Amino acid sequence: MALKWVGGHSSSILCLNVNTEGLVASGAERGELTLWGGAGTPAGQLQLPKADDVTSVVFSPRRPARLYASHGETISLLDVRSLKEPVERFHVNEEEINCLSVNETDSFLAAADDSGAIKVMDLENKKVSRSLRHSNICSSVVFRPQRPQSLVSCGLDMQVMLWNLQKARPLWTTNLQECEMEEHSPESAGQFFNPPLAHSLSVASCGNVFGCGAQDGKVRIFRVTGVKFERELEFQGHSLGVSQVLFMPEAYWLLTGGNDGKVLLWDVSSDVGKQQKSPAKSLQRRKAQAPASTRKDGKSAMASNEHATILPKLTIEHGEKVNWISCAEIKGSKRVLVADQSSSVSVYSLPEP
Repeated sequence: MALKWVGGHSSSILCLNVNTEGLVASGAERGELTLWGGAGTPAGQLQLPKADDVTSVVFSPRRPARLYASHGETISLLDVRSLKEPVERFHVNEEEINCLSVNETDSFLAAADDSGAIKVMDLENKKVSRSLRHSNICSSVVFRPQRPQSLVSCGLDMQVMLWNLQKARPLWTTNLQECEMEEHSPESAGQFFNPPLAHSLSVASCGNVFGCGAQDGKVRIFRVTGVKFERELEFQGHSLGVSQVLFMPEAYWLLTGGNDGKVLLWDVSSDVGKQQKSPAKSLQRRKAQAPASTRKDGKSAMASNEHATILPKLTIEHGEKVNWISCAEIKGSKRVLVADQSSSVSVYSLPEP
């Protein structure tokens, strides 16, 4: 059963984040922003101007009192020690922001929006240093740990991109739909009624492995090698779209949340944790094990085998469409925090690794 944190909001909670000291921030519809202590009681509340939905909240990795919140096209910088009017406001995006990310040196902030733009701000000079772009809504952007100049993004154009702040063009791009087409027989190509619109990204603490959740219910795991990335793993995570993916601090434990109302915990360490393995070769090897003649329902055996090998370590039947998931240590044990269509935060215990 979930423990419910109530009293912080009157509208649907859209986003969550936890700082290094265990303080939780939640953003909701109509400009509501709340801070929570570990006991689940509101520690501060603020109504942001214009009552625009608070779509993303992210703490500074180096300065836990600094909180960035996106609402409409605006980014507000807040001081959680005194949650009053924003310390600063930045207006660099032209359409509603969907996701914020701050790099680990606290030098750059990236904001992805509905126009497909990713505005990268130099936080020292308070100016846009890069404008990156998808061809459709950019749903998620994340800086890579241990690589403060590198970030990954995804969007409703079904593209997953790797960027370096020295360059305005992506270093590497993968189209999820083209990947699907390559693995299916030509006669089944017309059956893609549920395109893999990419909703969420999370990078593991090593900085080289990242996961992507998409509308087709699948989770895809990629490994970055130099200036490109290869798909290492793919599995069916949910019966509806995967709205959220989150790598936990432990090596290769992944939380996923879906529109099917489920939250799943996966341990992909045995599949991606071997640093010496070449991801490109391993994928080719799996393809070689499944010749094109071994078709079953229009899918290659390789694809179905991939899906069959990974099973969730834990299934939480949350019951509501998941808007956001986060992870916090409360009273010495790991908890998963879930935001959904309601005005409360649901808190579940997680097993120890």
